[in-house]
Amino acid sequence: MTTSELAQRSLGRRALLSAKRQIMQAMGPWGVFLQGFIEHPVMVGSIIPSSRFTIRKMLAPVNWETCKLFVEYGPGVGTFCRPVLEKLRRDGQLIVIDTNPLYIDYLKATISDSRFVPVLGSAADVESIVRAHGHDHADYVLSGLPFSTLPDGVGLAIAAATYRVLRPGGAFLVYQFSAKARDFMAKHFKHIDAGFEALNVLPCKLFWGWKD
Repeated sequence: MTTSELAQRSLGRRALLSAKRQIMQAMGPWGVFLQGFIEHPVMVGSIIPSSRFTIRKMLAPVNWETCKLFVEYGPGVGTFCRPVLEKLRRDGQLIVIDTNPLYIDYLKATISDSRFVPVLGSAADVESIVRAHGHDHADYVLSGLPFSTLPDGVGLAIAAATYRVLRPGGAFLVYQFSAKARDFMAKHFKHIDAGFEALNVLPCKLFWGWKD
């Protein structure tokens, strides 16, 4: 392949990436979120992103001064990402993990922050993902994944991997419409705080599992 052909191919890739970014921005978060729900309803679990009340209450126990690595499973269109980045220390990092390339592409196109790392992958692989980005552990892990509808064995694998990747004193933050997530957490987390947020569609159960 000639230098000219290589240059044309590179320009074509950049043009395609630019067009994709423009489409994502034009759709907006609601359009992207809805499309993701339609394509993968079992993995998304909700047709509407979490409310600001849920976000505020879910993140309230986080000690931001000591948080160097925050991990989120199933970030969707970044409903939690932006509030986390607003509070995260300058030398901290936010790693988000999602199996849906639609959401990962949207986040890459709309969030430009050197602390932000979107990863296309499974939450069950959180340990290897965290290590690949230079960390030994996470301080907090947030999840809105619908544990009650995940394939057999996946929820258990995610809960176990999350417990292992957290530092002592760290926490697994989970928001769900069903209390079933607590059953998965309880196999590893002996101390689980619970809460509830009515100002959400649908009303949401909140859990904070603390690693001893």
